[in-house]
Order: sequence, then C-alpha cells, then structure tokens
Amino acid sequence: MAAPIRILTAVPICDGHDSAINTINLEFIRHGIEVIYLGYHRSVGDIVRAAIQEDVRAIGISSYNGGHIEFFAAVVDLLRKKGADEIKVFGGGGGTITHDDAASMKRKGVDEVFFAGTSLDEMVKFVHQRYGKPRTKRPRSKSPGQELAHNLTDIEDGYASGKRKRSTPNVQRSTLESRKTRRTSNIKHRTSKVIGFTGPGGAGKTTLIDELVLRFLNRNPKGRIAILSHDPSVVGEGALLGDRATMINSQNDRVFMRSMATRGQAGGLSPATHDCLALLARSDFDYVIIETVGTGQEAMPFQKDGLIDLTVLVMNPDYGSRLQLQKIVMLDLADVVVVNKSDLQRARTAHTEIEQRLEQNRQSQHLVDTVAKRHRDPGVDKLFELICKCQ
Repeated sequence: MAAPIRILTAVPICDGHDSAINTINLEFIRHGIEVIYLGYHRSVGDIVRAAIQEDVRAIGISSYNGGHIEFFAAVVDLLRKKGADEIKVFGGGGGTITHDDAASMKRKGVDEVFFAGTSLDEMVKFVHQRYGKPRTKRPRSKSPGQELAHNLTDIEDGYASGKRKRSTPNVQRSTLESRKTRRTSNIKHRTSKVIGFTGPGGAGKTTLIDELVLRFLNRNPKGRIAILSHDPSVVGEGALLGDRATMINSQNDRVFMRSMATRGQAGGLSPATHDCLALLARSDFDYVIIETVGTGQEAMPFQKDGLIDLTVLVMNPDYGSRLQLQKIVMLDLADVVVVNKSDLQRARTAHTEIEQRLEQNRQSQHLVDTVAKRHRDPGVDKLFELICKCQ
C-alpha cells in the first residue's frame, strides 16, 4: 500500500479565520490525506519551517484577511531559497482573492487558487491528482534538517509499502549497547536524551511539552531539541496531525518537530516510530521528546528497548474513582507522573490518591503537579529540572 499524501495547512499572520480551513481539513482527512495543521496567525517562516520538517507534498493556505499576493509569493520564495521548491503551494480565500489576484499569484509560483463556490470534491480531486504521484528522485538536501526530514519520510514510506519491518530484539539490544558505549566515552559524537510522554487525551501533554521546550531554549542558547508527535489514524485513511497548532514556543529554528499518524497500530505509536526515534536519537539533538496519542488504561507505548531514557505519564485530575487508578498500567512503569491542570477543584484529592497508588509500587517514581497553561508555573519548573537530571 502506498503512503498517504501529506500536506500542511495554515492561516497567515494577522488572520484569525479558521472555520473554512477546518472544514477543508476534515474533507481531506475523509479522503485518505494526512493533514498537518499549523493553525492560524502563522508567519511565512513558521509555515516553511514546518513544511520542510514534515516533508509534505504541498502547503494549503487559507487567506481571508488581504495581503494574499505578497504572502503566498513569500512562501514560494522562501521554499526556493531553502532548496525545498519541490513543496508546492495552493490555497484560497473565498471572495477576498480576485481572478486577477489569482493570475498574479500563479505567475509567482502558486499551483492553484480556489474561489468561492469551489466544491470540496474539486479540492480533494486536485490534491490527489497533483500530489498523489510517487516522488521523483529528489535533489541533494541543502541542510541537515532537510535531509533528516527526507530520511524520516523514507522510513515511514518503507513501513507503508511493507518493505520495512520492525527491528528485531537483537537489533534493539545492539542499539542499547551502542547508546551506552557512546554515553560513557569521550568522543565528540553525542547521543540525545529521549523523553517519552504519554497519557489520556485532554490531559495537556502538548501544552506541557511546549512549556518545557521554552525552558530548554532559554537555558541552552545553542541547544537543539526534537519532537516526535503522534495522532491516531487507521490503515489507508487520513489523519489530522494537529499538535503544531497549539505549540507556540516550539516554532523555533532550534526545534525540529515531526508529526506522525499511527496508521492502524494500537498503543499510541506508529509502526515506524521505533526506527524514526532511533534516527532522531543519533542526530545530534540534546533532547528528543516523543509524545503518544491519547492513551487508555491498557496502553504501554514505551518498551524496554533502551531508546527511552525517561517516561512521563501526564494525567488530569478527573480520571474517575480510585478503582480506575488500579487499572492504569503506566502508573507501574512511568518514571514521572504529572497531575496537570492541578488548579482544578479535584486536583488535591487526585494527588493524594495517585501518591498512594505509586507508594504501592515501591519504586523510585516522582509525582509532580503542574498547570501547563500558566506562565512560569513552578510545577513545570520542577518537571524540567527532573528531566535535566535524567542520566
């Protein structure tokens, strides 16, 4: 089976109109397209950086606020300067883009402009016909980040086509031994610390990660961090990969983020995750953060294969009764348990119940209360220090 078409959609800076693009995103997803949604009020730099890291086939821009001729052209120009002009640009703006505007935009390199009245079926057909063909041989990458993005795509495509399979336990053990050797040696090659985040949907994992990224960037002026983020999908279907839309601090040239769909695999990760994570871990980042989809009681997404250095389970206070806590397997396995949204009414009770649950494990586990949405939250500061101390 061929890999799904991946596109990135976004709304330009100074434009907060996202109802149209959300409708279009859903239609694309229903027709087997994986959509990385960047959100609204996004700059040219944010859009191009994300498109290159995600290695998408095209960028779809929804513009209802004017300035579309200059904005679309700036996206095309920056892609060209970055050596990524194989990523195409299309979009629309209802009645705000005239036919004369569209002609000017096409002369500047825009693939297509959709007008008011264009059916969703026409847009879907355009994307499938224009961007659904296999890629031709690509030119040599102009930057390490672009080459890394291409390599991640090759791994995902290999799993989608069945040409690549999960690494064997022997390979995993070899990877672990290699990582341990590099960490204890004095050679210049650096191995990233890999931090795994999991937890139920709505617990605030993405916001929490974004706050941790901010602290890392502030503390390490030259440091680099990678994020591997997951959203659910089934085999042969599309997916909305939307974590970028809520990550503000991570829109930074020192942050490499890649969004992945689970493509039918249960447990919160993709079939290609292990190999993609192994590649990121040896790609000279200080930290690699991996975030699963929202998981349930049974999920154990992070295997003891040597790639994950620290596991973080993020929960919200409204998990139900004490009995529910007994069923959550990750409470036995997580190095750190975070009660996020600890400003909610039930948070103090939740902390006590989870603390008692962890005491039964008789392991060295940490419990941290956070309010990730709050600026300079002391709980997030504490979690950040725990991660920094991770060996």
